[in-house]
Amino acid sequence: MSLWTSLEPASATVDPGGSTTVRLRLRNTGDVVDEYRFEAVGPLAPWAVVEPQALRLYPGTTGSVELTFAPPRTPDATAGPNPYAVRITPTEHPEATTVPEGNLTITPFTEVRAELVPPTVKGLFRGRPRLAVDNLGNTRLTASVSGSDNGDQLSYDIHPSNVQIEPGRAAFVRTTLKPRQIIWFGSAERRPYTLAVQRSGVAPLEVEGTYVQRGFLPRWLAAFLSVAMALTVAFVMLWIAYKPQVASAATEKGQEAAGSALPPAPSPSLEAPKAPPAGVTAPPAAAGTPRTEGDGAGAGAGAGDGGSAEKEDKAPERTAATAVQQLAADDPGGRHICYRVHAAGQGWSDVACDGEVAGTPGSGTLTAANIAVSGTNGTSGGAFTHNPASTDGTGHYADKWTSVADGVDNYVGSTEEDAPHMLGFSISVDLGAGSVCQTSYVHDDTWLGLVCDEPGAGLDFTYVGTHDNDSWIEAVRLTV
Repeated sequence: MSLWTSLEPASATVDPGGSTTVRLRLRNTGDVVDEYRFEAVGPLAPWAVVEPQALRLYPGTTGSVELTFAPPRTPDATAGPNPYAVRITPTEHPEATTVPEGNLTITPFTEVRAELVPPTVKGLFRGRPRLAVDNLGNTRLTASVSGSDNGDQLSYDIHPSNVQIEPGRAAFVRTTLKPRQIIWFGSAERRPYTLAVQRSGVAPLEVEGTYVQRGFLPRWLAAFLSVAMALTVAFVMLWIAYKPQVASAATEKGQEAAGSALPPAPSPSLEAPKAPPAGVTAPPAAAGTPRTEGDGAGAGAGAGDGGSAEKEDKAPERTAATAVQQLAADDPGGRHICYRVHAAGQGWSDVACDGEVAGTPGSGTLTAANIAVSGTNGTSGGAFTHNPASTDGTGHYADKWTSVADGVDNYVGSTEEDAPHMLGFSISVDLGAGSVCQTSYVHDDTWLGLVCDEPGAGLDFTYVGTHDNDSWIEAVRLTV
């Protein structure tokens, strides 16, 4: 059996989101009638359609099929040349398979999305928002980040100021806002600002946010201090002007007494108190009376009683609930999420909130997480842990999901010494009160892309981490 094939054209170009067609011509150069089946293979196979999928040819005849490629406009459609192939299997001689190869060039496209987390920050001397930059294109993104505002009222400390983001990945830029002038008295003032993501040759992508600068002292306290100062000055002036003349009045009374005909009354003689005679000891102190350092009896009693010192109370543990309650008190109408993670042999991490990092990328094996929210009508979730009995290489949900209200600690996973490592966990909030966005750092890998749940689209929760039984997460970032 022999077969002649030709791809026309051998190299084609297509835009992501569009389509292109390549014709495959073949001739049966054998001496028997045969039927050929066609199948696209290689990385482009999911985006390729072959029509017809089978073709019957007589000896010496020629036929053709069409290959239509339609790569999506997503980061998966890698820009540049991409090889592909078509497997041709004869029905009469299946062992004589032919695989002609071609090349498809996918054109590059750029799509960037940026979001401030949170969009409004409050503070007296500074604010610390984070800028999430997502590369939704199919080429590496290189950009710089700068800040500006009307009136030059704020200064900006941006780190990093330049980012390089691979396709389908995201980067978080930490920003510290500092007001150039402090509000000593008065109510809070809103200061709008803009962070711009600048790329070469295109207009910058601007993201607007608001910094609410609080006053050092409230206005009512300034008025109170002014009134108090005015009253104090008035009282001092009145005292100076109308103070009683005690000395002159006593002199006049003395003169009147000297000129009187009556003899002066004898004045009682006052004696200074005498010191106690030698050899007389001071009376003992009453029960319950504290002794001074110079009291010898007190020093002896203190030396003999070693267990009478009070023990200092241990500081209460700072959990996700205590942190989110503080944020809710400062921002009653906002949505906040606080969280911490437990690493085997290391204990609990510090509490992080609203997109901050909890855990240590590149170190530690997480076994549990502690989460609390405000403004989302509570949260629910469950831990996905290592499964030693797995047959397909994935973990499992070992425990039931737990649900709590706003401001209450929700714990997933286990902090026991022999607890299995946590591959990830699921998290959700009330569908009518917002959504959860997350990214996590996977062991021996990097930060995963930013993912959010989509209420109403069949995705009512988001999953933080990986499902691989031999992997685990080391750090997380969460926002609501």
